[in-house]
Amino acid sequence: MKLWGGRFSAEPDKSANDFQSSIRFDSRMYLEDIEGSAAHAEMLAKKGIISAEDAARIAAGLKDILADIEAGKIAFSADNEDIHMNIETLLTARIGDSGKRLHTARSRNDQVALDLRLYLKKAISRIQGRLLSLIEAILDKASEHLDTIMPGYTHLQRAQPTTFAHHIMAYAEMFKRDHERLEDCLSRTDSSPLGSCAMATTTYSIDREMTAAALGFSSITQNSIDGVSDRDFVIEFASCLSIIMMHLSRFCEEIILWASHEFGFVALDDSWSTGSSIMPQKKNPDIAELIRGKTGRVYGNLMSILTVMKALPLAYNKDMQEDKECIFDSYDTVEQCLSVFVPMFSTMKINKDRMLSAASGGFLNATDCADYLAKKGVPFRDAYTITGKIVRHCLENGLKIEDLAVDQLKAFSDRFDDDVYEYLDLLHCVKERNVPGGPAPDRVACHIEILRRFVEDSKSDRKNQQDRS
Repeated sequence: MKLWGGRFSAEPDKSANDFQSSIRFDSRMYLEDIEGSAAHAEMLAKKGIISAEDAARIAAGLKDILADIEAGKIAFSADNEDIHMNIETLLTARIGDSGKRLHTARSRNDQVALDLRLYLKKAISRIQGRLLSLIEAILDKASEHLDTIMPGYTHLQRAQPTTFAHHIMAYAEMFKRDHERLEDCLSRTDSSPLGSCAMATTTYSIDREMTAAALGFSSITQNSIDGVSDRDFVIEFASCLSIIMMHLSRFCEEIILWASHEFGFVALDDSWSTGSSIMPQKKNPDIAELIRGKTGRVYGNLMSILTVMKALPLAYNKDMQEDKECIFDSYDTVEQCLSVFVPMFSTMKINKDRMLSAASGGFLNATDCADYLAKKGVPFRDAYTITGKIVRHCLENGLKIEDLAVDQLKAFSDRFDDDVYEYLDLLHCVKERNVPGGPAPDRVACHIEILRRFVEDSKSDRKNQQDRS
């Protein structure tokens, strides 16, 4: 008979039971379920709701079950529906009536909310660790390429000269914000719903703060209905994961472009590339393409959870069981993508000559030419028009601006002089952009140090949190 079966005169149809069973995916929360049950039993004993002897038997039984699960000795049953009933059934079978007392002053509604929060707290922390490793990989690569000139783009058209270091440091900033978003998400996940019970707490004199502290939560949920019936912390994590995938996907798209023959800016390591089954010359950026493709999967999971929750009346509804497959899949996907992106990126070879060659075409120094005239007293809008005419002349004659002699430039403006060629040099163009956030090597080097301190401080905070827990 089901643990909830006293009111029923018939067992559930097998198809109905299989349909509603969640053990195939919520079994991954076995540790969190056992941790929550152990804390709950200890609190019940402290409050005199169950005996100390019962609590001790429960604690020992849960410890043995955990050891057997991790040793692969336990096969969970769909007949027991979910991880909560599986563990309670196993416990009762091993220790008898003491096990039946565990669920006093508790519901599966607050139990699953608790387990999920405990699990996602750890998941958030693991993703943050992956992001720190990625940021470090970017910082290391950027440090090697402070003077590596490449074209910067707008509208995927060559725009202005920059450096490879400056370009990839933009992604370091994105992933830093992703880390910070997760920190915010963690603060809202870090609240214990245990004691909310089904939706209206309990008549027993429980101590919610005690169980929250024992489980490492910083607070308790303040409304029992909210505690069991909302999943905004899941949605927020799914959103954070979606943004991470968006940033990864953009980075992968650029790597895919850069690795093409048409760009030739980078070469992926053979160990992080694949070949063709028919074309022997091919070297495909499949890892980057798969990460780009999996972004849609993570987006879909976010939309699924939002859609599940959009019209649910309070309090708990079985629809909410659908949140776990979505968030687990998104978490697994992002962790795997981050784990393969870092070595793929770190082993990538940079073709400095090809980048410089690309930057040398397309009139990337046109803005610098206009700035030169403006600094000589020409109103910028006039300088812009003059430079545009020079570019048109060069296009018609297959020339670069710097190919024109001073006398030819003076035909467009008498403010040109021999010093213009220094202004048109690409490395000078980059170094002159010595503004906070700009591509000047000194500025990028400072930016790298700022983010290295961020990584070190974040690692220190993580270690302190782990030590406290």
